[in-house]
Order: sequence, then structure tokens, then C-alpha cells
Amino acid sequence: QVQLVESGGGLVQAGDSLRLSCAVSGGAFSWYHMGWFRRAPGKEREFVAGVSWSGGATGYADSVKGRFTISRDNAKNTLYLQMNSLKPEDTAVYLCARGREASRGGGYYTHDSDFGSWGQGTQVTVSS
Repeated sequence: QVQLVESGGGLVQAGDSLRLSCAVSGGAFSWYHMGWFRRAPGKEREFVAGVSWSGGATGYADSVKGRFTISRDNAKNTLYLQMNSLKPEDTAVYLCARGREASRGGGYYTHDSDFGSWGQGTQVTVSS
């Protein structure tokens, strides 16, 4: 059974940077589109960033565009999220997700219904 384990969260100040990692084991990684979502207190889970199986296509929520960068290392079965210029409103639990089905197609997923496997999440707290 595939497992996704996030790491790299923490407490930082506004303007700081963090790099999240998501290690995937027990299942394929290279053939799947991947994504990052977040869940803030009292809010629904929302899409943050997505990446195609090859890393060639990426997409972002408007709220993080220009500040966050999603990437992947297929040799290491690891997904990353580089977060710069963090704001208090970025405070949330960040979760990584693997596409529901393997795909060699272009593009990336943005809807949580397209993802079939999820990690437990890592907490990011940004103080003002």
C-alpha cells in the first residue's frame, strides 16, 4: 500500500521560507501526477500546486503563484514544495497527494477528486 509522508513544516515568521518534502513509498511515484493541498483552521481543503508525472507541467493557486514552487525528484520518489515570502494566511496543514491513476499525459490535476492517495500532512504556522 502506497504511503505518503510529509515533512519540513514548522513555525516561521512572515517573509521567511520553508521547503516541504513528501516521500512516497510502497507504490509507484514516477508515473503519477502529484499535488499539494492545504487545510487551514475552519476552512475547506484547497489546492495549492500540482505537477505532472514528468515535472514538465506545473500549476498553482492564485494565492501562492510567484511565491511557491512545486518540484519532484523521480529518482528519489520525493515531491517538494518551496515556499517563499510566507504570509500569516499561509498557515495550514499541508498535504501531498498522488493521482488516482497512473498517467503519462501532459498537464496536472487541481481537483482533489483526481487524487487517490494522501499523506497525513505537516503543519506550517506563519506568525506576523
